[in-house]
Amino acid sequence: MALLEVAKLEAFYGQTQVLRGLDFSLEEGGITAILGANGAGKTTTLRALCGMVRTRGEISFGGAKIAGGATESIVRHGIAHVPEGRGTFVRLSTEENLRLGAYTRKDPQAVAEDLERVFQYFPRLKERRHQQAGTLSGGEQQMLAVGRALMGKPKLLMLDEPSLGLAPKMVDELLAIVRRIRDEGVTVLLVEQNVAKALAIAERAYVLERGAIVMKGAARSLLGSERLRASYLGTETKPGTLIWKGGLFMTT
Repeated sequence: MALLEVAKLEAFYGQTQVLRGLDFSLEEGGITAILGANGAGKTTTLRALCGMVRTRGEISFGGAKIAGGATESIVRHGIAHVPEGRGTFVRLSTEENLRLGAYTRKDPQAVAEDLERVFQYFPRLKERRHQQAGTLSGGEQQMLAVGRALMGKPKLLMLDEPSLGLAPKMVDELLAIVRRIRDEGVTVLLVEQNVAKALAIAERAYVLERGAIVMKGAARSLLGSERLRASYLGTETKPGTLIWKGGLFMTT
């Protein structure tokens, strides 16, 4: 069953059109990956779903039309967005950052239970619950950003480049937790440049290029797709060409 359905989605920064008629859906309880080079429109897709940029087209979430809605209203529907760059409140403690994620919730007991659940996902955050967030490592700040989003009790968790700047071991640890979050009932939309890592945990994937979907399908089939390799490993090296090298999308 589709939790999110998007049809003919366009997005604009001022007069500049970035997304060009996207059609896609997310199955409830799964992980879907959006792949592509820098500038392909991945981050803008997440911002469009959150009402952060001007859009045209249709977006339905849990059967409700949310296109054109205010960001706060969309969050209340159950969509959480972890942006690239993490957005940590550096002067607040780890626990204060997490509690900010639950600012719209009214049940203190339920908030306390979810705080402990986040600490189960990320034991390191529990160890550093009273530590100023700005003193955490990059990986710990990424964990904190994900944990803060989970404190809002989302139905859909959208992650923008969670592996950016992290050591390989930390990336594996974080993505394992993303799998666990999915297994416990939260649908995940994952934007990633690390193709191999993303396709290893996703069920379905879409590839963007210049604001349009150029490839889609089951993650496992895309991982072994000759078409994907021909398109993104190929010999074309003109400036701006999208290639796939070492499991990453890059531009020449």
